[in-house]
Amino acid sequence: MKRNTKPEGHAAHTQSSERIGLPGALSRPIHLTMLGAGSGFTPRLVNDVLRIPGERGGTIALVDLDLGRLRTMHRLIEKLIAKLGKTNWKVISSADRRQVMRGSDYLVNCIEVNGVECVRYDNDIPARYGVDQCIGDTIGPGGLFKGLRTIPVWLEVLEDAERFCPRALVFNYTNPMNMLCLAAGRTSAMQIVGLCHSVQGTSQLLAKRAEAPLAEVAWECAGINHLAWFTKFEHRRRDLYPKLMQKAREDLAGRPSDPEDAGDLIRKDMMLQFGAFITESSGHLSEYLPYYRKRKDLLKKYARPNYHGGSRFYASHWPLWRKRNDRLRLAMLVGREPIEWDRSYEYASWIIEAREKDVPFRIHGNVMNSRGGGDALISNLPADGCVEVACMVDAGGIHPTRYGRLPSQMAAVCASNMRMFDLAATAAIERSKEAAIHALMLDPLTAAVCSLKEIREMTLKLFAAEKRFLPGYR
Repeated sequence: MKRNTKPEGHAAHTQSSERIGLPGALSRPIHLTMLGAGSGFTPRLVNDVLRIPGERGGTIALVDLDLGRLRTMHRLIEKLIAKLGKTNWKVISSADRRQVMRGSDYLVNCIEVNGVECVRYDNDIPARYGVDQCIGDTIGPGGLFKGLRTIPVWLEVLEDAERFCPRALVFNYTNPMNMLCLAAGRTSAMQIVGLCHSVQGTSQLLAKRAEAPLAEVAWECAGINHLAWFTKFEHRRRDLYPKLMQKAREDLAGRPSDPEDAGDLIRKDMMLQFGAFITESSGHLSEYLPYYRKRKDLLKKYARPNYHGGSRFYASHWPLWRKRNDRLRLAMLVGREPIEWDRSYEYASWIIEAREKDVPFRIHGNVMNSRGGGDALISNLPADGCVEVACMVDAGGIHPTRYGRLPSQMAAVCASNMRMFDLAATAAIERSKEAAIHALMLDPLTAAVCSLKEIREMTLKLFAAEKRFLPGYR
C-alpha cells in the first residue's frame, strides 16, 4: 500500500507520555466545564486533569439536568480533589449551563438526550423489520434516532459556547460521534474535536495479539470513527500483519491459539477480507456493514456475546449500567469503593496539557475532512464529511494531519457510512423527517434487510414512539 509521509513512532510517544506527562508546568489555572456531568466519563476525566504534572488548579464546572446525579457528582469530585491533596481547585455546578460555562477554556460534551425507554424503542421497533442491532448508538436506526434526539441540543450548547466562551476547545465524547461532529462542523464556529478511545484501545489489543511491545510498534490509522483502519502495524520495521492474519484464520476456523481471545470474529474476518484491522469492537463494527447481521446463520457464525456482536446487547444492558453507575458513585462517596485512579489514555487531559504547555502531542480525533476549501485530509473520502485522523496538539489547538488516500476498498466501506451520516446530520439540523428516512435508506445494514417501503414505515414508527424527545421534527 502507498503510504503518505508523516511522523513515525506515535504509539511510543503516547505510551511513554501516559507514564510521565509532558515537560513543563501549566502557565495558568484553567476552567473546565463538563456537560452531562452525570456521565460515567466524568470522574475519570476529571481525575486525569487533576493528575497533569505542573497543573495550577482552576475551576471544574459541572452541568446536568438530573439534579440528583448532579449533586452526587459535585460531592464526588470534591472528594476526589481532597483525596489527591489538591487545594487550588474549586467545583461549581448548575443545571443551567449558562450559569457556569462563561470563560471556559475547555468544554467536555457527554450529554445524553433521552429517557431510559428510548433505547428499547431504538432496538425493538427495527427488530420487527429484521434489523438486528448489537449496540445501536452510532449508526443504523438506533444511532440515527440517538442523533436526532441529541444534535439539536448539542447545537444549542455550541451557540451558547460562541457567546460565553468562544475561545474554548470543545471535546465531544457523546455518540453518535460522526453525526455530532459533522453537524457541529457545518454550523458552529467553535473548535471541536471528537474523542474516542477506539484507536488507543485497539493499538494495545493488536500489540498484545502480535506479542510485540506497544512502545516499539509503529502504526498508522485513518478512516471514520469506529471504522478507522490500521493500515500499518510494524515492530522494528517488520510487518506484524502476517502474524495477526494467521491467528485470525485459526480463530475463524475454530482453532484459537488463545482461547481468551477467540471472539471478535467480525473484525478478524474484515481484516482477512479487506487487508487491515478496524478500530471498534465487532459488535459496533457489524452495524456499519451489510455482511454479518442480515441472516440468522451469519449471526450464529460470526457474532459472539456482548461487545463481540450479541443481539440487543446495549438495549438489554444500558438501563442496568445506568443504575449500577449511580450505585457505584454513592458507594464511592461513603468509602465503599475507591476513587483514586491512575491517569488514563483518554485524550482530554493530554490535549489540555499539550495546549497549556505548548508541547506538541499526537492524538487521533474526529474532525471535518476539509475546511475552507483546502485539501481533504483523506483524499478519497467526501470532503464535506467527518473523518478520524492523526492530529497534532500545541498552544494553537488541534491541527489535523493529512493522511492522503486510503486503499480503495477501505475508503469505499467508510464512504458508504458517510453518505448515511450526511443525511442524518441534515435531518437533525433541519428537523426533517424526510431526510431521516433517506438516511436510513442509505444505511448499509438497514438497506441489506429492508425494502424502501419498510424503511419509511419503520422510521415513522420510531418518530411516533419517541415523539416526546423529538420536538420540532416535521
